[in-house]
Amino acid sequence: MYEKALSELNPDFITKLFGNLDTNIISLEKAFGVRIINREYKIVVLGEDDKTVQMASNAVVQLQKVTKLSDCIEENCLNYVLNMIKEDKADELAHLYDDCICLTNKGRPVKSRTVGQKKYVDAIKKNTIVFGVGPAGTGKTFLAVAMAVTALKSKQMSRIVLTRPAVEAGERLGFLPGDLQSKIDPYLRPLYDALGEMLGTETFKSYLEKGIIEIAPLAYMRGRTLDDAFIILDEAQNTTPEQMKMFLTRLGNNSKAIVTGDITQIDLPYLKKSGMIEAIRILDNIEGIQIFKFSRRDVVRHPLVQKIIVAYEDFEKSTPEKQHRFTPRCKED
Repeated sequence: MYEKALSELNPDFITKLFGNLDTNIISLEKAFGVRIINREYKIVVLGEDDKTVQMASNAVVQLQKVTKLSDCIEENCLNYVLNMIKEDKADELAHLYDDCICLTNKGRPVKSRTVGQKKYVDAIKKNTIVFGVGPAGTGKTFLAVAMAVTALKSKQMSRIVLTRPAVEAGERLGFLPGDLQSKIDPYLRPLYDALGEMLGTETFKSYLEKGIIEIAPLAYMRGRTLDDAFIILDEAQNTTPEQMKMFLTRLGNNSKAIVTGDITQIDLPYLKKSGMIEAIRILDNIEGIQIFKFSRRDVVRHPLVQKIIVAYEDFEKSTPEKQHRFTPRCKED
C-alpha cells in the first residue's frame, strides 16, 4: 500500500475539496483508484500503485491552485483538472493560476477556466482581429465581453460595439410582438446579460444611453467606420459572406474586432454559405488576425453539454448526409 500526505493545504480549500456530501472526493477516488482521507487537516492519499497515488496527489495540488479565486470546486472544473492530469498535461494548468481578467459587478473574478480559454484571451490581447470558433458553452462571447469591459475601464478604448445577425433559428421575427427594437432584443439578450453581469444594471443602462456601449443588429453597421472601439460580432456563423466582409471592413483606428460563432449551428437557409467559414479560409495566416478554435474540452457549462456535443459529433460522422455543409480549415488550439 502506497501513501502520500499533503500537509501544505489551505483549510478552506480542504472544505471545498470534499464538497457537498464528499462528491468531489468520490470523483477523485474513482478517477485514480485511490482512497483519500482527511487526517487532522492533512489530506492523505492511499493506493495500491505509486503512480496513481502521485497522480491523485498532483490533482489535489493543482485543484488548490486553479480554484484559488473560486468559492467552490465546480464539477466541470474538477473533471477538466482530472483529465489534464491523466493526459500528463499538468504543466499547462500553470497558465490558469491567478489569471483574473476583471471583476463582475458583484466582485466575482472573471478568469480563464481552461487552457484553451487562456490562449483565447491571450490571442485577443495580441491581435487586432480574432475569430473565436467553437461549440456552445466554451465562453467565446462571455470572455470577449470581459475583455471589452477591461479595455473600456482601462481607457484603452472609448466604447464597446456589440452586434449579431438577426437570423431566425426556425422562427420568424414578424411573429414577435412590438416594434423593431422589441423584435430584435431577443437576439441580443446574451450580450445584454453578459454586460449586465460585468457592469451592473444601472451602469450598463447609463453607458447605453450615453452611447459608450452600442448593441445593434449587424445590418446597422453598414456604411460606418468604427474608431477607438472594441467590436464583437456574435453568432457569426449566421452571417453571409457579404455581411462578414462588410463587418470586417468597418474596423477603424485603435479598434479591435472579435468574431465568435459555432459552425455546427448554422441557421442560414440551405445551401447559403456561411460568411464566417469563408472568412476563416480567406484570412488565415494574415498578421494581426488569429483564428482560434475551441475544443469540447473547453466547455464550461453543465458537464452534460460536453456529452451532448460528443454525441452529435459522433452522429454526424456516422451519417454522411447529416454532415455539416462546410468544413473550415482552422487548427484546434
